[in-house]
Amino acid sequence: MSLLTIFYILSAITIATAFLTIISKNPIHSAIYLVICFFTVAGHYLLFNAQFLALVHIIVYSGAIMVLFLFTIMLMNLNQEDEPHKKLATKLAAAVSFGLVCFVLLAVFIKAMPIIDNYKQTGQDFQSIKVLGRVLLNEYMVPFEFASVLLLVAMIGAVLLSKKEKSIQ
Repeated sequence: MSLLTIFYILSAITIATAFLTIISKNPIHSAIYLVICFFTVAGHYLLFNAQFLALVHIIVYSGAIMVLFLFTIMLMNLNQEDEPHKKLATKLAAAVSFGLVCFVLLAVFIKAMPIIDNYKQTGQDFQSIKVLGRVLLNEYMVPFEFASVLLLVAMIGAVLLSKKEKSIQ
């Protein structure tokens, strides 16, 4: 199977699941379609030989962001009976806005000219996880560790701020 075939299959799945995310009436189904869409976008990154970006995309978006979305959906307690029906003017404004955005994006894609130039190939792989790990843990070791300590302190601060104080009675 050629890479172009895999690209077309991934693109079709990405577009289909993104569309299903939008039109699905059940919010949980919508979230599941969005996870599938995220995985297919990670597949596109793998086709570009960007393994690290694909893994980070899966961990951050399919993991953390989707858990946040699901908690939000569960906390909102979405019921069909409680939801007010949208007015016709609102639906019409949304359709017109969507059409205008599609028109502008289409015009941008038609007018955009790709830069075609001769590329020099050095044979060195700059996108692999091995090279990225070597750079992060050799040349940028101190800033990398400072960032991890900063994130740890921010997490501890968030836990302490959200902790409820005991009321004195």
